Amino acid sequence: MVKSLDTIKQPIEKEFKVFEQQFKNALHSHVPLLEKINAYIFQRKGKQMRPMFVLLCAKICGEINQATHYAATFVEMLHTATLIHDDVVDDADERRGAASINALWKNKIAVAVGDYWISQSLLIALQNQQFQLLEIISTAVKELIEGELLQLEKARKLDIKEDIYFEIIRQKTASLIAAACAAGAASTSSNEEDIEKMKLFGEKIGIAFQIKDDLFDFGTDDVGKPLGIDIKEKKMTLPLIFALNQASRSDKKRIINIVKKHSEKPDKVKEVIEFVRASGGLEYAEKAMLEYRSVAFEILHTFPPSPTRESLEDLVTYATDRKK
Repeated sequence: MVKSLDTIKQPIEKEFKVFEQQFKNALHSHVPLLEKINAYIFQRKGKQMRPMFVLLCAKICGEINQATHYAATFVEMLHTATLIHDDVVDDADERRGAASINALWKNKIAVAVGDYWISQSLLIALQNQQFQLLEIISTAVKELIEGELLQLEKARKLDIKEDIYFEIIRQKTASLIAAACAAGAASTSSNEEDIEKMKLFGEKIGIAFQIKDDLFDFGTDDVGKPLGIDIKEKKMTLPLIFALNQASRSDKKRIINIVKKHSEKPDKVKEVIEFVRASGGLEYAEKAMLEYRSVAFEILHTFPPSPTRESLEDLVTYATDRKK
């Protein structure tokens, strides 16, 4: 049974409330428009799993302190900024079931708000001399951008092989979760081995997390994400890569042609979805996701048993078994 996030938070319940207050305080501005937009974002905050990973990884390695809260705030601010920018790039009208920032205030303001969140997060780290935190997160941002550009480059030809796919998602999605886990550990421990283990733990989770997101694109559950959106955006996901690898030359050519030239047509998108489902692509991707999750658990189990370790395990299970 998948536990609720409230149950998973129990070992860090008090600390999480401190984080939420500091997170809100960090984004106070004398500019009325920015205050209004920030308030709108706070009201529609997501699951905040990344700061949970920061706090739990910090606690499994030592005692949560102010440096931990800086790390959790930095990670969540940066993640939110990337979502705001993503919505501009993707011309998305919705985020978490509500109107996106760019839909309400247009692209120019949305980009500026995202930039503000990034600059404010950097200032928090600098003003509080959190230089190791800056190094960990800056490295993750570099990898995130490289992963995005690699995906865009490969999307033009739709020639992504499985090894390239995993490199893209390791950089684009897993790098920030890995950084969250490493930053949490570094805030409470100077043990480089533990910090590196937490980083690797986060990387494996991040890859599993992205594969789960891939599966949503072909599923039947209402996940708050339109079915086939990755196909419409010409993104090569693991289920699709597997399906194409199993297909005859003529079927492969037909499906690639649909994704390249007809991905705006609902009937054609449905055809690709059915092709992937029939190929066994969903089962293959789910198996890969569970293998990455299993490796993450192996890393986690090198730490002594505790309520914190149990919550980390439950959070990983939640992230990979979630319905949306």
